[in-house]
Amino acid sequence: MSSNGKVAVVTGATGGIGFEVAKRLGSDGFTVILNGIEDSAGAARVEELTASGVTCEYYGFDVTDEHAVNEQIEKIGKKYGKIDVVVNNAGGLGGRMRFEEMTTDFYRKVMALNLDSTFFVSRAAIPFLKKGDLPTIINYTSNAGWNAGGPGAGIYGTSKAGVHAITRALAKDLAEFGIRVNAVSPGTIDTPFHAQIKSTKPEVFASWKNNIMLGRLGQPEEVAAVVSFLAGKDASFMTAETVQIGGGQALGI
Repeated sequence: MSSNGKVAVVTGATGGIGFEVAKRLGSDGFTVILNGIEDSAGAARVEELTASGVTCEYYGFDVTDEHAVNEQIEKIGKKYGKIDVVVNNAGGLGGRMRFEEMTTDFYRKVMALNLDSTFFVSRAAIPFLKKGDLPTIINYTSNAGWNAGGPGAGIYGTSKAGVHAITRALAKDLAEFGIRVNAVSPGTIDTPFHAQIKSTKPEVFASWKNNIMLGRLGQPEEVAAVVSFLAGKDASFMTAETVQIGGGQALGI
């Protein structure tokens, strides 16, 4: 598989959607930098991608740790002389808690996981994106950013609304440098993210497709395909956009 000389950093890339995105960008010819916090999973993913002809490396660091992010992104940027694509894939629900009993620690953890991480990684990468070829940042928001999330997921929704806004703010801020910033908003995608409910309440999991116009859950590869598009030259005139990948779920039926 030939390299196109371009470098993509994908956070939270050791499983789920993040790994499929790394795999897809690798097949597009990018040198892929996978980030995660599970080093053994990182090593296994690199082995898997390398075997399929993808040029890749794993950098283990916590995207909610400002100093670790600054140090590692600088290391990546200096090694390659630039960064072309940043995919802020890391994030998550962090658990469920209603506001009345919500601890400040829980609030801060969920905001850090989704919003701080996007800010830290993007900020650290900007000097290297300025040296990139068709440079772009791709963030992840959610339906919860609009509908404020289900029971106990209110702060997740709040953090994702922040990601929606920071995507547009970064796009405004970086347009003069030719750096595009967009977001994807995956609907219900069949990944390990939902493993617990799938095993403990299969009937609930099965019912989710009833709220999706296309009548099924999404696959991680379907998100990866849209990220691939946003990272490429075919999306060269797109910035400040959020692309829904949810089978029509956002409209409700």
